[in-house]
Amino acid sequence: MPATNGRSPVMADVARLAGVSHQTVSRVLNGHPNVKAETRTRVEMAIGELGYRRNSSARALVTRRTSVIGVVAFDPTLYGPASTLGGIERAARASGYFLSVVTLQTVTRQAVREAMDYLAQQSVEGYIVVAPLRTVVDGLVDLPYGRPVVAVEGGEAPDLPVVCVDQPGGAYLATRHLLDLGHRTVHHITGPSDWLEAEGRVAGWRLALEEAGAPVHEPLSGDWRPRAGYELGRRLADGNEATAIFVANDQMALGALRALGEAGVRVPGDVSVVGFDDVPEAEFFAPPLTTVAQDFNEVGQRSIALLVSLLEASGGPGAQPIRDVVPARLITRQSTANPPAS
Repeated sequence: MPATNGRSPVMADVARLAGVSHQTVSRVLNGHPNVKAETRTRVEMAIGELGYRRNSSARALVTRRTSVIGVVAFDPTLYGPASTLGGIERAARASGYFLSVVTLQTVTRQAVREAMDYLAQQSVEGYIVVAPLRTVVDGLVDLPYGRPVVAVEGGEAPDLPVVCVDQPGGAYLATRHLLDLGHRTVHHITGPSDWLEAEGRVAGWRLALEEAGAPVHEPLSGDWRPRAGYELGRRLADGNEATAIFVANDQMALGALRALGEAGVRVPGDVSVVGFDDVPEAEFFAPPLTTVAQDFNEVGQRSIALLVSLLEASGGPGAQPIRDVVPARLITRQSTANPPAS
């Protein structure tokens, strides 16, 4: 490696080794199109040989851009929010952006505003808010920060750019799958009522039943945790009516499977169960769980791409908010089957 007198290499060292100007190195680093392929390759090889790393603070002084995106996230103990945050982080790194993350345990409008105030002090260029609760979405309207905001899992928020998984579509696929197997109806264990994802899954479940002319039983309200699935699964087992259950997430489905097993109810021999999320453990449940998969990496990539497009367009949100919907996918395993013969 060429000598740099014991200090970290700087852009001038890259230019000297590659035999180009300082400006040419800058153009390569910033992805400028007007650089010959041969020159770009030579600069990239020099960067690799020297182990050069861009000084983001110095760059910010010159360009007045920090390349930092502020993220407000919620309850990383839950699979969905944690995976969404992971997808955003990977996409940001691949796009050359840094993240400053605030994770909230208490979700109130005031808490969201305070988190964004904190991020504003760090000179973030824009915000991504993982907004699965209606309270959060309502708190994002008419923000005074003058920076673009993308709401992830923001449902039908009319005044904000949104990237979300097709929650109603995924729930529809799950319910339709059970009806197509011959079940007369499908019972539903929901997530918390203030979560937009839970709301969307209820809507998709209800639509599939109504289209089929199937009975629509009152859904049972859970809280995303296995304990709730266990308790509500016991209630359904005791009622001895359900032959098919759509559970709003895999963690509650795990609890429901245990409750049904303890009650002597065979899955899928007596009752079929479908979850939502496709957690890594789902294929190892007993039986392996049929579930709906969400592509969290795609959500992350689209969220970053949308925010970057807003930053590059005008530094602020466009006149017409964008809603980018990522499809959900049904994963069929051994927890579903035809209903028992009557």
